[in-house]
Amino acid sequence: MIPPSSVPYETTLHVRDTCLCLHVQRAARALARRFDEALRPVGLTNGQFSLLMSLNRPESAGLGGVANLLAMDRTTLTAALKPLERRGLLTVAADPKDRRARVLGLTDAGRAALTQALPIWTREHAALDADLAGGGDALRAGLKAIA
Repeated sequence: MIPPSSVPYETTLHVRDTCLCLHVQRAARALARRFDEALRPVGLTNGQFSLLMSLNRPESAGLGGVANLLAMDRTTLTAALKPLERRGLLTVAADPKDRRARVLGLTDAGRAALTQALPIWTREHAALDADLAGGGDALRAGLKAIA
């Protein structure tokens, strides 16, 4: 027999209904699935799209800076880079200024993948903004304030 909880069930319901962390996690998973499905025709996940987009810059990017931008630890980012590097979408090289550090860059194939994916992302984002009452601007502002 399971001993009775010292936390009342009503409290569980209150947390379920009001916990911002839970609601943001659920929304993040739903958004990830939505964008994963939309980007499937170009062979990217939403995370891969974001990673490639973070490298779309005039200069190579440092691993630490990209990890910070994507709110990922370096180990997780390194693991996420490997399949994209194997596909030839990005490069990982030693930083010429500090051989211990790594710099990341898009390849021509990576730029082509972004070119294919961007119209899909734009359409999906427009549909999402239309689904949100008042558009996504207030939501984006709130999420930026938290992050």
